[in-house]
Amino acid sequence: MLTTIGFLMAFFYVAPVGGATVNGAELIGDVMVSQKMLLSQKIFYFHMPVAITSFLALGFGCYYAVRFLMTKNRRFDTCSRICLEIALLFVVLTMITGEMWTRFEWGVWWSWEPRLTTYLILMLIVIAYFVLRSSVDEPERRATFAAVVAIIATIDVPICFMITRLIPSSIHPVVLREGGMSPEMGLCVGLCALGMMLVGFALYRARFNQVRLTQRVDALKETLDDER
Repeated sequence: MLTTIGFLMAFFYVAPVGGATVNGAELIGDVMVSQKMLLSQKIFYFHMPVAITSFLALGFGCYYAVRFLMTKNRRFDTCSRICLEIALLFVVLTMITGEMWTRFEWGVWWSWEPRLTTYLILMLIVIAYFVLRSSVDEPERRATFAAVVAIIATIDVPICFMITRLIPSSIHPVVLREGGMSPEMGLCVGLCALGMMLVGFALYRARFNQVRLTQRVDALKETLDDER
């Protein structure tokens, strides 16, 4: 409900970027773009919330990874894996919406801009996490190696967040610090972000329940096989 309200506000309550109208055109990246396309700025209200949710999912994945390394409790490995699954979903959504925004706002599909580059590295690390899990057969070693990669992925999160402050970029400004959002935009982004976090949590709980039920069924099958 919150994400739906936020997206409706983005289109019917918050003004287009720079007060643009739906007539005329504007030069973006040496390309004359219809100001109707400037409504693509609305992607921001989806792009930023999914990015924030991906960071949170990675943070919780790192927390459970550390707990597993400390206790060797497989339940924490399961929690960490599910968090990384949710993170991968939102990382991919962030990249897709970011590329759409890049094309419309900057006139190109890709730029080796600091934040884009560091986030691409983050996505590749998360993908490597699942490649690693599928390539190691022994459960204990698989969980241990995966936990280490989950921690490494999370280390890249503050780098992605702070990179535009450390290396200023003219095409990827620091919106919050530079006051680039009006109160209406801030309210809309806040609603979308809160709603997206709750969506992520709901996906986590649904996936966790599914995995736990599958594990219990497998355990019951093993028990019945032993009794036979």
